[in-house]
Amino acid sequence: MSRTIWPPAFLLAAFLLGWEAMARSVNKMFILPSPTSIIRKLWELKNPLFLEHLPATLAIVVIGLLISIIVGIGTAVWMSLSPSVEKALYPLIISSQMIPIIALAPIFVLWFGYTIWSKVVVTVLITFFPITVNTFDGLKSGSRELNELMLTMGARKQDIFFKLLVPSALPHFFSGLKVAVTLSVIGAAIGEWLGAQAGLGYFSRRMMTQFDGAAVFAPIVLLSTIGILLFLIVKWLENRMLKWRKHK
Repeated sequence: MSRTIWPPAFLLAAFLLGWEAMARSVNKMFILPSPTSIIRKLWELKNPLFLEHLPATLAIVVIGLLISIIVGIGTAVWMSLSPSVEKALYPLIISSQMIPIIALAPIFVLWFGYTIWSKVVVTVLITFFPITVNTFDGLKSGSRELNELMLTMGARKQDIFFKLLVPSALPHFFSGLKVAVTLSVIGAAIGEWLGAQAGLGYFSRRMMTQFDGAAVFAPIVLLSTIGILLFLIVKWLENRMLKWRKHK
């Protein structure tokens, strides 16, 4: 464990030290704040950040992820069970990622106003794709030989689905989910930047108009922390649910 922690910790420490030295040499904190000034600003703004803006962003991330997981798994299962549905939906799912989300976000603000749902829709559009595509690929990766063996032994379709296809799809699903949880933070921040009344992205944009560099970076640090923690949670769930993979 320690061998895997030390290299990135050393690299991060070197990066922060270099950043601190550069910021002090430039001495323009409104453009390039130092890590120590950002930490001080986090402490000064702890009440509005942690009590008002952080819960608003977390609500967007959690709701958007839950919707993406439910709809993404449902769509992937539907496509895996019906080739005609796959032919109809798969190109549309791929094409949806060709549209810049930041261009659609203002439209969602027009539709839903400054409510939470304009930000949730942006988050869903960003996180839906990796969950759906990875889960679908996992469902299609089941062993054909095992499938034929189970059929010859009298297995029903639901037996094959739950005992062969679902276990085959779980590693792919978690791979997509690890990508989705990090993208969910980006989606929430984009939505808040373009139209919100609260949230870490909204707060960062507001501080930018005041030329307060440290206050701009402070919510960005929290957003990064949320993404890292969500990734670690998914990784922990993956290790708990896929113990069998370690013994292969």
